[in-house]
Amino acid sequence: MLRTITVGIDGSRESRAAAEWAAREAQLRDLPLKIVHVWQPVPEPMAQDPLLGAETQQHWTERIPREAAAGIGRRHPGVEVIREQLCGHPGDVLAEAANSAELLVLGSRGQGAIGGFMIGSTGLSAVAHAERPVVLVRAPSRAADEHEPDTSGIPSAATPFRPVVLGLDVEHPDETLLAFAFDAAERRATSLRVVHGWNPPPYYAYGTPASPVLYEALALREAEALAEVLRPWRKRYPDVEVVEKSCCGSAAVHVVEASREASLVVVGRRIRRSPFGAHIGHVTHAVLHHSTAPVAIVPHA
Repeated sequence: MLRTITVGIDGSRESRAAAEWAAREAQLRDLPLKIVHVWQPVPEPMAQDPLLGAETQQHWTERIPREAAAGIGRRHPGVEVIREQLCGHPGDVLAEAANSAELLVLGSRGQGAIGGFMIGSTGLSAVAHAERPVVLVRAPSRAADEHEPDTSGIPSAATPFRPVVLGLDVEHPDETLLAFAFDAAERRATSLRVVHGWNPPPYYAYGTPASPVLYEALALREAEALAEVLRPWRKRYPDVEVVEKSCCGSAAVHVVEASREASLVVVGRRIRRSPFGAHIGHVTHAVLHHSTAPVAIVPHA
């Protein structure tokens, strides 16, 4: 099956930012870009209205992907662009579309430099149910935001990429997540910053007087566990500089802090077959809402 970088669009500024990011990713991976527009049929009473009915809806559903593809073609002439229109509930349809893609890219409204993402029900549904990686891109988002400033401090897309940040649970490391992050860093010719957050055991936090010696022993144990997980990956990707960061405290807080200097943040999501629940872990959920860089959510068993 032909693998693509798939982006969901709806004509909004958010989806346009996602399409631009997806086109750049397609170039990095030398893959086609598939632009997917999902439309929901109007209720029968509205379908009879000449201003709101089927013909009007068809006009817009055809115009949105056509204009998006034309714009991408002009700005990214080396990228093969495919258009596809699908019908149904957007969250479900996009999650299904993701399963035949290398990754799915969606837009999300930003709240400024600190506020992070505003994630609608469609995006959350796609993230929670897709079995391939999903990337959320905030608007506005520019290519220069992913790169280091030039020597005069001006944003530039011609400078090296900022680091890729990976949030990692050393107790449950997953190869799919690690492979995605290392590959992303290698393709960008940048470093990989691996962030691991840990907390002291309850007996230390609540029942034992603070002991610098015990704290240092815990910190050393966690740092060694992180290094052990990453050792074979360093050998597998010798050209990727790896920076390890094992920190006491909330993993989400440390990953969000690292996102301020990142080109991409990578976090995991455990695949759950149950129809109940959000299907998104609390760390991933927090990073989604507060990261200032694009976030890749990698599902794993």
